[in-house]
Amino acid sequence: MRLATWNVNSVKSRLPRLLPWLVDKAPDVVCLQETKCADDAFPAAELTDIGYASAVHGEGRWNGVAVLSRVGVDQVTKGFPGEPGFPEAEARAIGVTCDGIRVWSVYAPNGRTPGSPHYDYKLAWFAALARALPAELAAATELAVCGDFNVAPTDDDVWDPAAFVGSTHVTPAERQALAGLRDVGLHDVVPTAMKGPYPFTYWDYRAGMFHQNMGMRIDLVYASAPLARRVSSAYVDREARKGSAPSDHAPIVVELDL
Repeated sequence: MRLATWNVNSVKSRLPRLLPWLVDKAPDVVCLQETKCADDAFPAAELTDIGYASAVHGEGRWNGVAVLSRVGVDQVTKGFPGEPGFPEAEARAIGVTCDGIRVWSVYAPNGRTPGSPHYDYKLAWFAALARALPAELAAATELAVCGDFNVAPTDDDVWDPAAFVGSTHVTPAERQALAGLRDVGLHDVVPTAMKGPYPFTYWDYRAGMFHQNMGMRIDLVYASAPLARRVSSAYVDREARKGSAPSDHAPIVVELDL
């Protein structure tokens, strides 16, 4: 099975890039984040035309997650138990069973500024996810939680740690919250870097950031131990970040030996 995750930063804006990418790479299951469209506006028909069923959880202009699958869409769950809102619930998580594998597409809150209400919400969201995952692991031993976590796990996952002092995505509290997901039994599937020593997945749109590889690894694939043992390869498709009107994120592609 080929599993992928991609923050597309608006699925409708990125559709001219997404459709040919799906045809070319032929992933079996794809987790999307920041779809930025309501469920009834999601381009499901266009995806059906190339063989993908869609499970979507959107809210309009912001957030939004989806799972695309060529191998079945079952047991769709929108959100997770105890998931906090800000103050209302947001479209940040969807779980789908695809050919026996439980897959979650998640889009963690950004956090904006350490110490702000947005930051507190981010930490609360991670804590709730960590509390919800044991039940998921008990129900499906082969589990993947994929998406934009908006946290760089280590200093090696940002282009210059000094540039992020006082910023979100790198604070000890955020990294501890992310580690809480590993503590319940998930493993970080670190992809191969396609340029330089680090497998960055996000580069700001500001001029030169991408070409100088001034990026971050904030898009992650976390897998249960049984599923992590089946990973034969993983890489960041940096080519998908090139060209006109790209997302500011690149997809991760994981090969599973099933």
